[in-house]
Amino acid sequence: MAKVILFNKPFGVLSQFTDVKSPTPRPTLSGFIDVPGVYPAGRLDRDSEGLLVLTDDGKLQARIADPKNKISKTYLVQVEGAPMDKDLAPLRHGVTLKDGPTRPAKLRLIDPPSLWDRDPPVRYRKSVPDQWIQITISEGRNRQLRRMTAHIGFPTLRLVRWRVGNWTLDGIESGQFITTAG
Repeated sequence: MAKVILFNKPFGVLSQFTDVKSPTPRPTLSGFIDVPGVYPAGRLDRDSEGLLVLTDDGKLQARIADPKNKISKTYLVQVEGAPMDKDLAPLRHGVTLKDGPTRPAKLRLIDPPSLWDRDPPVRYRKSVPDQWIQITISEGRNRQLRRMTAHIGFPTLRLVRWRVGNWTLDGIESGQFITTAG
């Protein structure tokens, strides 16, 4: 049976075990996960937080990471501005980014979720409102959600992946992980 690790990746941590690109060491998975033989199934940008699935099963890793399999991923996204439901309509139909059209997203405006504090905190400006959106997509291009929200005029301030397939962050604190069977 495959070993699966569900890790709540903090802001600023790379989705890999080593950092060979930076002359100044940056936090990596090795500072949080000491389980040999597991590898991330997909990525989260350094400035994104939330659920990162790791496994020791190469086939499962490929199935999770490959957009052809259309495994849904749900994100909690804080955007700058106050979009109304009609502002989000283009995302429901798919938008065309520089690397091509996106698949339609499922989304809804939500109240601010009860999350851990981020370090450093999201910048706050009294004169500019913000809004949280729950967005579910079935692909995962580089910085896709950030590019999608910017495309409709509402830049992303904070992005937390909450769910991948049937796995969720429920009960996993930032910087912690649980081990489960695949």
